[in-house]
Amino acid sequence: MASKDASSLSSKAIGIASSLMLLQLLSRGVTFALNQALARLASPAVFGTASIQFELLSSTILFLSREGVRNALLRAKSDDGDKSQDSGNPSTMHPSVENISLLPPLLGVPVALLSALLYLYLTPSTTLSHPYFTESVAIYAFAAVLVLLSEPLYIKAQNDLRFGIRVRAEGSAVILKAIVAVAVIVLGGEDTALLAFALGQGAYGLCTLVVFWLAYPTRLKLWPSKITETLHGNVRQYYFEPKLLNLSIAMTSQSLFKHILTEGDKFAVSMVSSLEDQGAYAIASNYGSLVARILFQPIEESSRVFFSKALASDGSQKSAKGSKDKGAILSVHTALSLLLLFDVHLTLLLVTFVPPYLPTLLKILLPPRYLQTAAPQILALYPTILLPTMAFNGTLEAFLASTSTTSVMKAHAQFLVGASVASAGAIWILVEYLGWKTTGLVWANSFNLFLRAAWAAWWAWEWFRRNNLTERKWSYALPPASVWA
Repeated sequence: MASKDASSLSSKAIGIASSLMLLQLLSRGVTFALNQALARLASPAVFGTASIQFELLSSTILFLSREGVRNALLRAKSDDGDKSQDSGNPSTMHPSVENISLLPPLLGVPVALLSALLYLYLTPSTTLSHPYFTESVAIYAFAAVLVLLSEPLYIKAQNDLRFGIRVRAEGSAVILKAIVAVAVIVLGGEDTALLAFALGQGAYGLCTLVVFWLAYPTRLKLWPSKITETLHGNVRQYYFEPKLLNLSIAMTSQSLFKHILTEGDKFAVSMVSSLEDQGAYAIASNYGSLVARILFQPIEESSRVFFSKALASDGSQKSAKGSKDKGAILSVHTALSLLLLFDVHLTLLLVTFVPPYLPTLLKILLPPRYLQTAAPQILALYPTILLPTMAFNGTLEAFLASTSTTSVMKAHAQFLVGASVASAGAIWILVEYLGWKTTGLVWANSFNLFLRAAWAAWWAWEWFRRNNLTERKWSYALPPASVWA
């Protein structure tokens, strides 16, 4: 039975990854063309402000409000089990799960307000003087709230494994965002460039909410319902189930440090670089991370779903304390080994074939004004340094998020504090002391990804050891010697 469930989940995970890759390929293809236009229409200073500072504001609001709840509820089971997933009909979420899923929009409003006000307070007056700057910040914060309003419906679709809804929502939202931004800047001129980016983000948030609402028209709630349970004659009333709430809080606190590390390069570049250098870093990041968005992100998210659902039984969740369902654990080990093997092959391809053709490719892709910036030097580091570490870190952290207990999350949070200090030290040495500037940020970002991947790799080894799977070899994750030759 366990092997059948694992096989079914494997098929669904592959389907999820394929759908998400198709979403990324189509949406990024359209937005790539539109962003090429935006990069040519907007100055590097404006492009850097929108793509670094505004995107950092938006991602901070979303990450702090929803990331911990998302990861915690991936481990929750619907009332109807897998029947809904096989039939395509929506299942019923337990009221405790539904209430927890309402936390992101409830948290999002104060987080968005405080983040926007703090950002405006810390922004230099020279940046504040850009046309429509304050209005653009307000629109970005409001757009984040719109996305968070759809989060309970996103969680519902995620637990039902109905990823087609997300494909429609994010695909249409990303395309609409780029179209609105290009249209506004073409019609309004370069003075409206910041407003164009902001209105595009607003269109993204509204489109996301509308698509999810159309998929679940009767499920949009804004306030949790009181739950009454009777156990052994004792009546208990609550809004948030304590175990799920504590797990969500633990994962949210963990995600705070992860966010600082993940977006550390953007924090640093916004503080130490001019707006023009931020523009160069932004366009290099947009182009360089296309592989990460199209390929790595879908694999990471689908593998996180697979690992969480494969180990969702009570016995598997307690696996750190003893031997549990060996069939599910073997299936997870095989999946993780294959994913790491894929990462190794992809790294070899990137390092071998991309660098010789990169100079010619950059002359075609980069707008002429960016060829004189640090963008070419930054992009040269992506195939050889940053993308390989992104691949391994994404795979290993997906496993970590799916298997870690509360005590492990606390240990990981402590590690992230140390990693944050180490990364800050690396940034100071590379950027300030050695004067590597924006290229130093890429090296520092790769360093922090390596540290996180190393800790997650240790946890993977330790988790399988605790589950008495010592007979499986990690050499399965390495290609044969002939591949290295």
